[in-house]
Amino acid sequence: MVKSRYLNVLLLAAALAGGCAYRYYAGPLKPLDEEHQGGSRTVADDGTVTFTQGRLEVGLRPMTDEELNRQFSANSQGGARSTNPYTFGNSAVFRTAETPQRFTVFRLKVENYEYPKVLIDPGKIYLTTGNGRKYYVLTYEQLRVYFRRYLTGGADSNTDGGIPGNLYTEFTERDGLLRRTLFPKDPIFSAQDREGYVVFKPLAPDVEELTVHIPDVVVRFDYKGDPSEMIEITMKFEREIGRRYPDGRIELSEK
Repeated sequence: MVKSRYLNVLLLAAALAGGCAYRYYAGPLKPLDEEHQGGSRTVADDGTVTFTQGRLEVGLRPMTDEELNRQFSANSQGGARSTNPYTFGNSAVFRTAETPQRFTVFRLKVENYEYPKVLIDPGKIYLTTGNGRKYYVLTYEQLRVYFRRYLTGGADSNTDGGIPGNLYTEFTERDGLLRRTLFPKDPIFSAQDREGYVVFKPLAPDVEELTVHIPDVVVRFDYKGDPSEMIEITMKFEREIGRRYPDGRIELSEK
């Protein structure tokens, strides 16, 4: 039995040394072409998919971690203590020297020059994948709970329940950025525009295609202020997936 286990360890080590080990690879999300998006949708060079109805435009663009780190550069240079709420900053995992993805992030932008008032509830947004998975958007309240888990008690604390001062400062910086940059649930009146981020959990490594659903977009209200006309907007994206080997080779999965 001991010899058998020892032999298994040697075989595993040999396989790893021979380059048989791999990590999952996933490229950045990109929009499907206009032919597959459906009518009233255009695809820009920067990866934004825009739905147009009259002079109402709703645009959605997937964001990479590199772009988010540049957007919040001052909050992305502290290694594991970086306070960028959307990424792990410039921190790196031991041995791989890579930075894992914290969230799947899209930038949502709305320009309303068509209706007296438009309302999008970001908490209703969800995405479905080509292999049957479903992801719901992470709300501000959920993200706040997620980041509070990083807080721990200690002797060197402020007055906020015994939380160490430096950890509490990091929490408030992330929290402030989330408040300012998440897409808000506010009416968008005529001749106004609004933009912000919508956030999901990281996609599973086998997700290759997905559709983002923006349901119950209110474009008309009755005399009491209740919704009288709503539309649903969908936008489609894809990415390359496969395996990354120790020697740097990337083997893409077949579609």
